[in-house]
Amino acid sequence: MPLKDLEVKYTQRRQRPFKLSDGGGLHLLVQPSGSKLWRLKYRFDGKEKLLSFCKYPDVGLAAARQKREAAAHLAVSKWHF
Repeated sequence: MPLKDLEVKYTQRRQRPFKLSDGGGLHLLVQPSGSKLWRLKYRFDGKEKLLSFCKYPDVGLAAARQKREAAAHLAVSKWHF
């Protein structure tokens, strides 16, 4: 299920890092320090890769989704989400 802006904004840190998935390989990694990082998981030549976009709130949910779409258009023939 896609994330909502308020869900991202009010997510609290935990003792261990955890992910909030938005779909299409995009997720928000929440660190024990409280930092929130946008990441995109994809496959290239059969190997799993990880692309980091930026920190939240520097890049919001809508902007992270746009970055996911832009990344998908750049390498649509080789990447598999």
